[in-house]
Amino acid sequence: MKRKIRILLAKPGLDGHDRGIKVIANALRDAGMEIIYSGLRQTPEAIVKAAIQEDVDAIGMSILSGAHMTLFPAVLKILKEMGADDIVLFGGGIIPEEDIQTLKEMGVGALFTPGTSTQEIVKYIRESIMKE
Repeated sequence: MKRKIRILLAKPGLDGHDRGIKVIANALRDAGMEIIYSGLRQTPEAIVKAAIQEDVDAIGMSILSGAHMTLFPAVLKILKEMGADDIVLFGGGIIPEEDIQTLKEMGVGALFTPGTSTQEIVKYIRESIMKE
């Protein structure tokens, strides 16, 4: 029997707005995935440590604070340093199109902006995480 896709959802930095990530958590759970929500104001180090400890397939970060060009690269760097760069990193928030392209070139997966349907996010995760 295949195990469920496991996703760690996180709100890094000082952003305290978590309504959107809770909607995403419910949608992914409804789609049959296991969700670990790490809560607000997480550091990149804490996010990666939790992801490794929880043996997740992917990390989803929600960033509305404007710190996306700092936080996504920091998580990618720590994932690599800890030998866990097989964990898919995706996210969403208020991210300008030119920054989305730069972050994808760095190794971040899909980045979803406000108005994206939850079905699109579920589809991305299922297609991105190859199950055995």
